[in-house]
Amino acid sequence: MARELNELVLADMIAARAEARPDLDVVTFESETGADEIRTYADLWVNANKLAAGLLARGMEYGDRFAILIRNHPEFIELMIAASLTGLVFVPIDPRTRGAKLAYTLNNSGCRGIVCADYSLAQVEEIRGQVPSLEWLWLLDSGENPDAPFASATDIREILSGPDTSVDLRLRDPGDALQILYTSGTTGDPKGVVFANARYGMASMLAMMLGIGADERPYTGLSLTHGNAQLMTLASALRLGQRAVFSRKFTKSRLWDITRKYGCTFFNLLGGMSTAIYSEPVRPDDADNPVRFVLSSGMPAAIWENFEQRFDLKILEAYGAIEGGMAFKPIGVGPIGSFGKPPPTMEIKIVDEENNECPPGVPGELVSRAATGEAASVSYFKNDAASQKKTEGGWLRSGDICHRDAEGWLFFDYRKGGGIRHNGDFINPGFVEGVLAENPQVLDVYVYGIASANGSPGEKDAVAAIVVDRFAFDPSAVFAWCRDKLEPNFVPTYLQVVDEIPKTASEKPQDRFLIEALCASGAEIYEWRNGMAVRKEGGLKP
Repeated sequence: MARELNELVLADMIAARAEARPDLDVVTFESETGADEIRTYADLWVNANKLAAGLLARGMEYGDRFAILIRNHPEFIELMIAASLTGLVFVPIDPRTRGAKLAYTLNNSGCRGIVCADYSLAQVEEIRGQVPSLEWLWLLDSGENPDAPFASATDIREILSGPDTSVDLRLRDPGDALQILYTSGTTGDPKGVVFANARYGMASMLAMMLGIGADERPYTGLSLTHGNAQLMTLASALRLGQRAVFSRKFTKSRLWDITRKYGCTFFNLLGGMSTAIYSEPVRPDDADNPVRFVLSSGMPAAIWENFEQRFDLKILEAYGAIEGGMAFKPIGVGPIGSFGKPPPTMEIKIVDEENNECPPGVPGELVSRAATGEAASVSYFKNDAASQKKTEGGWLRSGDICHRDAEGWLFFDYRKGGGIRHNGDFINPGFVEGVLAENPQVLDVYVYGIASANGSPGEKDAVAAIVVDRFAFDPSAVFAWCRDKLEPNFVPTYLQVVDEIPKTASEKPQDRFLIEALCASGAEIYEWRNGMAVRKEGGLKP
């Protein structure tokens, strides 16, 4: 008698779809220069079984971890399914991650293996000796780095070109981990959120909660290493057969051409992406597109209605975090600028430092729990203390400062703590300071955030206040140093050259004095523009 499939388990869900709708082109990975890579349900299932067999052949045991360090490729999804099939745990890592942050993530998760692409091989090799748990390396040939030394790793496409095989589902419990998603590390080292198989299965129902049907065709250029692309685009597309379209990475200049080519009816935006798209030159065919709505997180109120009118679409605003908590504003309902209200299954409050609920209009921390009153729970990998702190008092503490209006509509104000949210990513200033401190031109450094010039709510631009040897100072070289050693969103927006960084008696830098200096007419400020550092005259107005 055949085993009954569990729709909350990713591997079972794909097995069922491969049986019922084998030839549906459920995911397309478009290419600007080459041929598109298309996967049917049957393709995903066959390839996932091959990869699962390959992982087991490596001696991977139940619950062992492996990292995925690639951009958006179909193999990413197939590896996810393979993990679900075998009871292994994958750790998605932004392929731009490098240096100490990459080593920390691999060491903290205890990954035994890593799947990377030719374009990310160099940063893996740079820290490989610092990660004693790593035993194997699979390499994906993307065609972007023909000089990558494939002899040092197993070519993943050799595994996929092998004979078909079948691996029995080894998952013991849907509550067991499927992946560990790492936070950005806004106030310390990144924390790994343990994400269960069943929770991913539940996430695949988000589209239905938001009123998004199976007849829609989604597009995203957001990375599958990020929870948004995984949960808001991929999960629902796999469940409903929405025929999702992915780009390897987001490019604002190609957005509308892609949606027109594939007939995409909605796409996802985070943070400053909305402003970046809106700032593109107006074109007479802006409204000539098939997109009906944008699933947004952080659409600036100042451009909200103009964005809708210019591109002839609607905004579906939503809020959520990997640890939990959710709210959304249905299209055409509620005030512009709000991210909505919680669904009926969830309770959200805005509380002050003493956990008293804030009245309308008063900012406080957003906390959430199930509407049943059941205590919130979260599991940070190897960090019970952080898990308990995150759910103190039975509520999930978001770290986001928000307020509500008299009708209960929620609005985002800013991120609590030392993090800087830029283009949807939370930047840990400590990582940026560490890189700048190693530059021979920099004598002292402090990184802080100011309100973003793009106007997105909660977004900030990063300012690196630096003390330098002015006789040897080359701002373009300092920017080049940052661009070489940091992820793009971690590169400071501005370099602020100061004689000294003002500090308290306990050596704590004082932002307010730096901001005052930043606004002064004689401020020495540089930004990266057209491939070089350019001095801004007259100071800033954060």
